[in-house]
Amino acid sequence: MTSPMDALRPAKPPVRSHHTDFAQDETPISEGGLWLNARTDGIDWCDVITRNGVAIGEVTREGEAERRAEQGNLQDADAAPVGLYDDPTAVLGGTWGKNQFVRAQVYSRNQTNQYFQEVEIRLRTTITPHSCTGYEVFWRCLKTDEAYAEIVRWDGVIKTWQSLTRKVGPEFGVQDGDIVEACIIGNEIRGYINGVLVTSATDDTYTDGGPGVGFNFGVGNTNVDHGLMHFQADTYDD
Repeated sequence: MTSPMDALRPAKPPVRSHHTDFAQDETPISEGGLWLNARTDGIDWCDVITRNGVAIGEVTREGEAERRAEQGNLQDADAAPVGLYDDPTAVLGGTWGKNQFVRAQVYSRNQTNQYFQEVEIRLRTTITPHSCTGYEVFWRCLKTDEAYAEIVRWDGVIKTWQSLTRKVGPEFGVQDGDIVEACIIGNEIRGYINGVLVTSATDDTYTDGGPGVGFNFGVGNTNVDHGLMHFQADTYDD
């Protein structure tokens, strides 16, 4: 598949890449030690696991379900979001180019509006004990008016994050087989569905870290109903 995102890539080869079909069943994802996980390594969040070629989030901790004014389930528009926010997250460790291009295919079945099922691409993310920083581009696994795409910045300890942009409507959600892409070039972050740019934001906070994947917390045993396949990451220094 060709995508407008590809036109933004430098003409020269990437400084570091990783392409995987998640061929190994692993709890958590490792691929020979390439991946860091947000519970195993970050402690306060949850891990990503792989099954039958699909990366999914593990079942998250029990606690209060997510409530946000933007989702219509928190009445005070000025109130802080409610929830554990221990999103299952995994990021490729080591040093990566600062300009990052990531593509993956959506796995989604039994879509429901009872949970906020999300597939998430991580950019310039760093996981250390009790800290996760970087950018998250994500899409709800739903194709109704309740669907959305969002870009969020994570700022360290659990629950410290900031939404940079959010778009709501069926054209911003995803379904099984869709191709999602995200890139960060300089301070510009972009998200695509099937080659169409659907969301963008700018932020100067983080200049390094690795690419990765993630999923929303609080989806119960529907964690197995949505995930990502055929992950590709290419990174460049300029």
